[in-house]
Amino acid sequence: MRKNILALLLSALLLCVPLTGRCQEIDLSPAPSPAPEALALTPLSDAPLLEAPPIHPACAAMLLAEADSGQVIFQMNADRPRPVASVTKMMTILLALEALDAVRLTPQQVVTVSQAAAGMGGSQVLLDVNERQTVDTLLRCMIVGSANDAAVALAEAMYGSEALCVEAMNRRAEALGMADTHFENCTGLPAAGQHTTARDVAVMSRQVFAHPRYFDHSAVWMEDIDHGDGRVTQLVNTNKLLRLCDGCDGGKTGSTKEAGYCVSATARRGDMRLVAVVLGAESGKERFAIAREMLEYGFANYRRYPVAVRGTKVRGQLPVTGGTAEGVALVLDGNLTLLIPRGDEQRVTLEPALPEALPAPVEKGRQVGHVRVLVDGRETAQIPVAAAEDVAAKAAGLKRIIDRWVCNYRF
Repeated sequence: MRKNILALLLSALLLCVPLTGRCQEIDLSPAPSPAPEALALTPLSDAPLLEAPPIHPACAAMLLAEADSGQVIFQMNADRPRPVASVTKMMTILLALEALDAVRLTPQQVVTVSQAAAGMGGSQVLLDVNERQTVDTLLRCMIVGSANDAAVALAEAMYGSEALCVEAMNRRAEALGMADTHFENCTGLPAAGQHTTARDVAVMSRQVFAHPRYFDHSAVWMEDIDHGDGRVTQLVNTNKLLRLCDGCDGGKTGSTKEAGYCVSATARRGDMRLVAVVLGAESGKERFAIAREMLEYGFANYRRYPVAVRGTKVRGQLPVTGGTAEGVALVLDGNLTLLIPRGDEQRVTLEPALPEALPAPVEKGRQVGHVRVLVDGRETAQIPVAAAEDVAAKAAGLKRIIDRWVCNYRF
């Protein structure tokens, strides 16, 4: 009985999925069950689309992912902890962007540079003690020029000290699930115990790239910073991929003897943004060549495939027992876009998982089941299905009579 009702209901279900500018019908009729091992839900961010990298570069670790979903295309040693030098600043940048969004900082807020900030070694914008710069300028110096002095000045403006900022960096890493990351400073200068992984770098990079404000700075190639005392320091972007890779508009570089040459770079073409992480390359030139090859491979071979849009109506109704209506309309209650090889849309299939019927009452928005999304027969995600309307329960026969008598009786 259950199978027959589902077949009658679901043989007519259609999802409107944009493919080539028009709606494509997708059959959601019950399909044969795949092998048990194919039923496990695979998190998108932890399931590489390729078992092995298609390129073989000379670096310690790498990972290529789609920015919005976090789907990994390929990876190598992605979970091996290691130092990443100034790529560490991605977390400092993220905290600053979030502080600006929360209005705990404002772009034109003036920061007085401390002796600790001005005394930072490594890459600098040459800030002086008691120099006054805006938050926006310090953020640009950190993003464009990887300036350690600007990073510490901004950390102190956010939390009062670099140490307190580092505590916040570690809390944020934990909240993002960056289990193999620990920070000891906000700059990436060598420090015992400081490490992260290619996967965790991709996680925090994706968070940074989700902030439009970041790209106001990241694509700047060259700019003069006025120190207010007649001195001017010229910033030149450390991310050379801006001029080497079509669509590249952001990223963070880093290099020390122990970390090697590292970069987390991003590029956007059309509706797709990719993130390429390269750690421990042998030279600065090599890290950019590897990242560019990774990005070119991703754009050439993959596309975003919109599987579901929240609110899409499901044709037909799910039967309701004991209700004022015989059935309830359904809608998809989630958005899903998959990254798939170009031309392989047929690898994606949808399989409904809905009950035979629902007992009344049914509340609008109540999740009643889901659609399983399978790629080559392996479940990769689930799209919730919800009731599109309320269905009240019928009053019991005796109760209806009593209620009517009470309503009509005159004392």
